[in-house]
Amino acid sequence: MTSLLDDPVRRTAERLGARQRGAVVVGAVRGGQSALHGADPGTLFEIGSVTKTFTALALARLAVRGAVGLDQPLRDLLPRDITAPERGGEVIRLAHLACHTSGLPRLPKGLLPRGLFRSDPYAGCTGEFLLDGLRRTRLRSVPGTRFRYSNLGAGLLGLALARHTGTDYDTLVQTEICRPLGMTDTRVVLDPGRTARLAAGHSRTGRPRPPWHLAALAGAGGLHSTVPDLLALARAQIGPAPEELAEAIALTRTTAHRINAETAVHPGWISARLPRSRHRILFHTGGTGGYRSLLAVAPEHRAAVVILNAATRPVDRPGLDLLAQIIDSAPGPDPVPAAAGT
Repeated sequence: MTSLLDDPVRRTAERLGARQRGAVVVGAVRGGQSALHGADPGTLFEIGSVTKTFTALALARLAVRGAVGLDQPLRDLLPRDITAPERGGEVIRLAHLACHTSGLPRLPKGLLPRGLFRSDPYAGCTGEFLLDGLRRTRLRSVPGTRFRYSNLGAGLLGLALARHTGTDYDTLVQTEICRPLGMTDTRVVLDPGRTARLAAGHSRTGRPRPPWHLAALAGAGGLHSTVPDLLALARAQIGPAPEELAEAIALTRTTAHRINAETAVHPGWISARLPRSRHRILFHTGGTGGYRSLLAVAPEHRAAVVILNAATRPVDRPGLDLLAQIIDSAPGPDPVPAAAGT
């Protein structure tokens, strides 16, 4: 039986793919229905900052187990010779990093102008480079008081959690998220077989773009994935989730920093209303040198959309329009109660 999502998902994939070079895959779920169109479902993409959703969920899983605390100072997870900056008598806490309220700048100290305009700008961001730069970094605001989007903060969170658990970021994500959800293609480092399935990235004008390597900043945007894998994560977000993840997902929902009357930031997510709609969603976008991505979920409606694009043409508006169309379509599953904090 053809899913009721099939036509809108197919049309979105066709519109995005018609005016560009580079593969695109669009997927959606609502309740028990799903649809996927575009390139081969096994195609891998760089997902950019959608990686931050994984980093924050890994933090929540460790917090649920008591391995770390959301309010724990970052300095507790750093080498003893590294001093984390403070401001206004407040220290940077792990929840601040996950919610972009740490006061840290967007980029690591020393990246400009050395690396930012290179074709692979973050390749030199080793752990030593990040931690040495942290010593010399001044906070832009008092931790916990203001939303300032920071790739540096998310990268430091991923690095600190991996070191605290005695592993690397890739293994941390595999252990805490991918294996429990059966996500077999989401990882930082690709083996030869998966490398062969990686879509070549392109600029907006169709020029080939080289892949990015985020080194120790991987927690900010270093993962590769497929649409089926991200739909598995989306299904866990809209429920029901495996028992070992459900409590961690709930923790990311109840932890929030209000940005304005309509928008809040949660660990790994932005909570907002869909454009021209009353529906509230959680979403994150991503972008690297040759890729764009979107993961958006509407837990109250048990609906989600994923778009992965091997070109730098934005996908957020087409994806959010698709999600609104899916929510407003009928028939569909009964809405579920909103989680606290969203």
